Amino acid sequence: MKKTLLALAMSVSLAAPAVAVELDPALPDYEPISGVSGSLKSIGSDTLNNLMTLWAEGYLSHYPNVKIEIEGKGSSTAPPALIAGTAQFGPMSRPMKSNEEEKFEAKYGYKPTPVRSSVDALALFVHKDNPVGCLSMQQVDAIFSKTRNGGYPKDITTWGDVGVKGEWADSPISLYGRNSASGTYGYYKKVALFNGDYKDEVKEQPGSSTVVQGVASDKAGIGYSGVGYKTADVRTVSLKTSADGECFDANAENAYAGDYPISRFLYVYVNKNPNQALDPLRGEFIRYMVSRDGQSAVIKDGYYPIPNAIAQAELKSLGLK
Repeated sequence: MKKTLLALAMSVSLAAPAVAVELDPALPDYEPISGVSGSLKSIGSDTLNNLMTLWAEGYLSHYPNVKIEIEGKGSSTAPPALIAGTAQFGPMSRPMKSNEEEKFEAKYGYKPTPVRSSVDALALFVHKDNPVGCLSMQQVDAIFSKTRNGGYPKDITTWGDVGVKGEWADSPISLYGRNSASGTYGYYKKVALFNGDYKDEVKEQPGSSTVVQGVASDKAGIGYSGVGYKTADVRTVSLKTSADGECFDANAENAYAGDYPISRFLYVYVNKNPNQALDPLRGEFIRYMVSRDGQSAVIKDGYYPIPNAIAQAELKSLGLK
């Protein structure tokens, strides 16, 4: 994500020191209403699967008569489900592509509405024992892509190629990534691979957790995933935008500032007719999601909360006071 996009969006005062992630004190508590019942289904991002589950659990604590089903097989599954009406929510770890929006608009006559739900630092994970320090985005591109659009002068295939010494120097780098249904796959391709092509050696995984599991069990492994999937068996690699740039780790402070080069919003898309009010079943779920209660779940899942200014902007876009 370009620094200006995220930094401007997060320019309100937000307590987010490097050692802890705190909620914007202006975020309101969720206040339930009466008479909410029915069924909801969410189809989309695997990155957001755990977070959607946490939001659903919190929502159901207020509305036990509601039934919620959550399916997370990749961001690319969200638009077709919203178009077909088989899902009420479409969580995505990337913005919808223009052709996805066009297909939706061709059926409904208006565009789908994105809700910025949280902030993610798309982390580059290595085995916990790997001593690699900081990588430039050009090096990351040369590790994962066969096109090297970032301009690095040579292919990177061993840990010695990025300056790791000793027993690691001759160790071939083992690559882990997501499959093409994933929004993370597309976002990483666009930003980290400079719109290039992945190497054939990348071991494509069906989910974020399996990427991390793969790296955790492979000392020479490296893989990308949402920072919320970090475990004790892996660690994050700091990144810099150029060879002589400053290194930034995947944490809240750097994500909010726009300094970490692959930070992003995580979205939940909804079908909202601009000429009609959103029904309470969906409206209250979104209100819960961006409330203090819902954003507490964001922190619990390892992601970073949005400030109240963004929460209120999202509610306004949906006609929710």
